[in-house]
Amino acid sequence: MGKRRGGRELLRTLSKKQRRHLREFGEEHPFYDNAFFSGFLEDQKQLKSVNCSSENSDKSSAESDSETEPEQASVYHKLLATLKTSPESESEEDDDESESEEAGESETEMDSEESQETGEAEGGEEDENDIPDKEEAKDTAEQMPEEEQANGAYTSCDPSHEVIEEFTDVKHESEFSLETNFMEEESEDCNADERKSSTSQVFSEDPFKQHMDKEMEEKEVEKISTLSKSSSQMKWPRLGQLTFSSTLEKHKTLKPDKEVDVKQLHLHKPLEITWPKVNKQLLSSLNKTSDPCFTPLQRELFCIMNTYRDLFYPERTALTNGEEIRLAYCLHTLNHVLKANAQVLSNNAKRRDQKPGIDNDDYRDQGLTRPKCWSAQVLMVVPFRECALRIVHIFIRLLEVNNERKIDVSNKKRFKGEFGSNPEEKPPNLKRPEDYEAVFAGNIDDHFRIGVAILQKSMRLYAPFYSSDIIIASPLGMRTIIGAEGEKKRDFDFLSSIEILIIDQADIYLMQNWEHVLHLMKHMNLLPLDSHGVDFSRVRMLNLNNWSKYYRQTLLFSALQDPQINSIFNKHCFNYMGQVAVRNIPQIGSISHVVVQLPHVFRRLEAENLTSVIDTRFQFFVDKVLPEYRDAIMSHTLIYVPSYFDYVRLRNYFKKEELNFVHICEYTKKAGICRARRFFLKGERQFLLLTERFHFYKRYTIKGIRNLIFYELPTYSHFYSEICNMMKATASGMDATWTCTVLYSKYDAQKLAAVVGIDRTAQMLQSKKNVHLFITGENE
Repeated sequence: MGKRRGGRELLRTLSKKQRRHLREFGEEHPFYDNAFFSGFLEDQKQLKSVNCSSENSDKSSAESDSETEPEQASVYHKLLATLKTSPESESEEDDDESESEEAGESETEMDSEESQETGEAEGGEEDENDIPDKEEAKDTAEQMPEEEQANGAYTSCDPSHEVIEEFTDVKHESEFSLETNFMEEESEDCNADERKSSTSQVFSEDPFKQHMDKEMEEKEVEKISTLSKSSSQMKWPRLGQLTFSSTLEKHKTLKPDKEVDVKQLHLHKPLEITWPKVNKQLLSSLNKTSDPCFTPLQRELFCIMNTYRDLFYPERTALTNGEEIRLAYCLHTLNHVLKANAQVLSNNAKRRDQKPGIDNDDYRDQGLTRPKCWSAQVLMVVPFRECALRIVHIFIRLLEVNNERKIDVSNKKRFKGEFGSNPEEKPPNLKRPEDYEAVFAGNIDDHFRIGVAILQKSMRLYAPFYSSDIIIASPLGMRTIIGAEGEKKRDFDFLSSIEILIIDQADIYLMQNWEHVLHLMKHMNLLPLDSHGVDFSRVRMLNLNNWSKYYRQTLLFSALQDPQINSIFNKHCFNYMGQVAVRNIPQIGSISHVVVQLPHVFRRLEAENLTSVIDTRFQFFVDKVLPEYRDAIMSHTLIYVPSYFDYVRLRNYFKKEELNFVHICEYTKKAGICRARRFFLKGERQFLLLTERFHFYKRYTIKGIRNLIFYELPTYSHFYSEICNMMKATASGMDATWTCTVLYSKYDAQKLAAVVGIDRTAQMLQSKKNVHLFITGENE
């Protein structure tokens, strides 16, 4: 009794923050206040030498430890002895837990309130003078009317709907502690594996250890920041032409493995057991076969991922290889998280065994915002809730060794309700292309974010971001929590220690709002503004030196090569391991898929620079193209406009000139769409302005087209053949009058190559002639 009573008296002497820390971690940690952390950040910014700043911060933390550590150590060790043996003290802690959780909810629920998107999309009658600017672009790309959702358009947070408050599971946070779930069993396994690997070279060859334990020097950082990258070319059997680039010394040549042995991949348990089975089962449901471990595509992709190089793969399509790629990067993500957590457990066990008062610098395994004993953090950016649902299901299956050993998934029912879909909600009798059905399958809401904590025996959904191993979110979901400069409620400290960034289906973000992606990249791996209870003795030196962006691996997947997507990979990826980009050039363009007999006239416009292309194209269209189509004989003219900015500009010009036209964009209401299609089919309106995003989200067949103008080449090359083949839907059969005019410039080389092929593109760009003619279809 005396021992229990003494433990309770010592417990009362601790502050509420110390009691909560002791209960959650059960070990000694220094307590740093915000004043210390702000001073540390100030030193980081002011000092010119990065090494000097880190030494000063370590010295100040050492002095702080020397003053408080002996007294805290004795208190902690006495309390640990009583807490593990005394049920009475545990009941007292439970009483204090309710108080500490009430205080903690306000701190950890950083994403408990969703930001509302303002302004409901207007219908077909837009304002005549709404020439778009950057702020308008943000609004236009986030919302679509409610009635369009039933026809396959994407959904978002509509202010007219009842908003569901975002749910964050903070109450059970301590139950999902990395320490309490599988501390004893797994730490023993980790120590055993480490002792075993210390006698061999297997552990030192682990790509995770090689990448994270690399200690860079200032000279290397300066090279990455200032020098240009050296590149080399290589051709792989499945991926094709690869470009390897790096600023530092050339690494060993990377070659694809013809045969893969799971044991040589350094997969963490239980992935060695579950991966071959799960991969085979999921691919067989898609009528695809694989060797014992990987498909040829997965084998080459994972070979690059596992070396922690940045990767850009621009041939990812939802219809063909989307699930293969998703399985591959989910395996890489889980492998990284489990290894990082095992490293933390191993270091925790070593720290418990060491004598009190000894400070060891060998246990740095966490980032600047990891207060709950996790060390890894992965950000997965996907376009729709359905993608997040599939990722979580893959995680669950990979963590379940067998049917008898089911992992505990918290909040699973709520997750299925919010991220799942009801098949009955899909409108009947909708006939769309197969690629459309593959992209827009399931729940296509594009405003979401969810934190996931991964343990070997359990998974926690809706974890606070600062206690999450993995964050799955859409660009819009990230934008609303990051906020803009000047806003009161904004947070991006959780992005400071991201180690793996996965951006999947990047081409879809061009159809949503690319500004959200750029905004996210600008806030990646910045120094945090608050300490968030971090233990600086466990923070890696790469994070203290603000070098985390040089260690971050970025995996970028897209269905096409686009200058905006390329800029993300070239300007925002600084991985010291280098970058790998797939650069296959299309030999045959989508023009070969046009089945109607149609003359295609490609007209080149000359622009001095990239910024002047927009104005040059508009002036060229008004002065040289439009006069040819003003005659009544050139009726039924469809003008395809990829950019919404250009669409508004043309619409206002047509109204000013009082031309006979109708217009359809992604914000036009259903009644306006029907009315415009009817007027155009009957010939009551000579021109129809159509935006590319409307075609992307609707894929309607426009009937009555006789003359076609591509104001700019489509973003998706197969849209070119789809629009041209719409002419055969016209029942009049007046194919003799069909025409097609395409505007392009030298800055549209990638889009042009995807339409006409690389050989013809080279001829068209180098030729002295500005007009080129192609004829498709067979003569009857």
